[in-house]
Formats: sequence, structure tokens, C-alpha cells
Amino acid sequence: MEQHVLVVLPHPDDETFGCGGTIALFSQAGVPVTYICGTLGQMGRNMGKPFFATRESLPKVREAELEEACKAIGIQHLIKLGLRDKTIEFEDPEPLIERIEQIVREIRPSLVLTHYPGFSVHPDHNALGDLTIRALSRLSPQERPTVYAHAFARDCQKVIGAPDIINDISPVAEVKLAAIRAHKSQSQLIIAANAQGQTGSKPTAKNQFRSQFSHMLMRESFWTYRFS
Repeated sequence: MEQHVLVVLPHPDDETFGCGGTIALFSQAGVPVTYICGTLGQMGRNMGKPFFATRESLPKVREAELEEACKAIGIQHLIKLGLRDKTIEFEDPEPLIERIEQIVREIRPSLVLTHYPGFSVHPDHNALGDLTIRALSRLSPQERPTVYAHAFARDCQKVIGAPDIINDISPVAEVKLAAIRAHKSQSQLIIAANAQGQTGSKPTAKNQFRSQFSHMLMRESFWTYRFS
């Protein structure tokens, strides 16, 4: 049983789409979960159809979505770093490494979930994953938590091998689905696009998403990061 799980990811919705089921399983087992969210996703392109957000209002919209999703999957403590979306790679790394290290030393997690540096597609994913690994590298091997790294670059398995952690999240599929729907600005258009391809009687929005993205509601995969 884990003692405390720390999640370090850059965007609102990263916690849900990539590891929402895993987080929900830990939470339901009574394990405290803390989430360090890097940005408010203020440069995201999805603002609803019809529009329910503008470039100016989007950060507040996504912040509210984030808080609702965190409640759905059981994240007890949310820390917002307040970084600018799509610019983490250009930040001065030292203050961020020190901040993450400070949080780790304060809450003493037994497990950290983050992105696998270099294999997570988005520059923000790779940058914050790298900063997290660098922060954890400053701890001694005895005090360093286990790291489950999320990777989804097309060539990741060719380079780093198959994931060694595959979690069955089907028992909490409905919980993860609720969190996905909480991130309305990011999931609304996906669900709507799937609906346009349906024929005959129209299924519910929940079933539309479940049909197209069932793999996201069944399992989540990670790599145990090996420190050199």
C-alpha cells in the first residue's frame, strides 16, 4: 500500500486522461493524493462549440474544470504552480526544481506520477517531467520515491521497452469518465465529433465517449523510471 501519491503534470486534464483511473484507485483505497499542476492550460485551443470561453476567460474556465475533475477522482490537495502554458521549457529550471523538491520533502510521497521526459509528445509534458526527475535526483536513493512515468510518444516502446505497470482501471471507469466530462472544454468536441459519425438512434453522450475511447476507461500504463 502506498503512503502518499504525488502527481506532477503540466496541464488541467493531464491528471484525468493519462492517470485518472490510477489516481481514483489509490484514493478509494484511502491513499492521500497531491497534484502539482503546472499551468492552467490558458493557451488551449478548445473553447466550446458553441463557444463558452474566450481567450481571456479560458484560464478561469479550465481552473474550475480542474477542480471539479480533482474532486471526481479523489485528489485531496491541489497545488498550482501558475506557469504559462506552452512555455515551461523556457522557464528558469532551478526555482522549479527547488519548489518540487521542497514539496516532495514536505509530503514524503512513496510514489510519484509524472511524464516520461522525452517520450510524452508535448514540450510542456517533457519539460515538467524532466524537472520532476531532476528534483527527485537530489534525494538519496533511500528517501527517493518510486516514479511511474507516463509515455505515449509513437516510438516510446521501441526505445524504452514495454510498460512494466499496467493498471486495470475498469472498476473506476465511471469515475474517470466523470472527470473527463468535467474537463468540458477539452472533451466536448471529442464527444460531439463522435456523435456526428453515429447512425440510427442516438446513444447518450456517455456511451458515445465510452464507445470511441473504451481503452482509456479500461487500463493505464506506466514505466518505472530508473535513476542512473
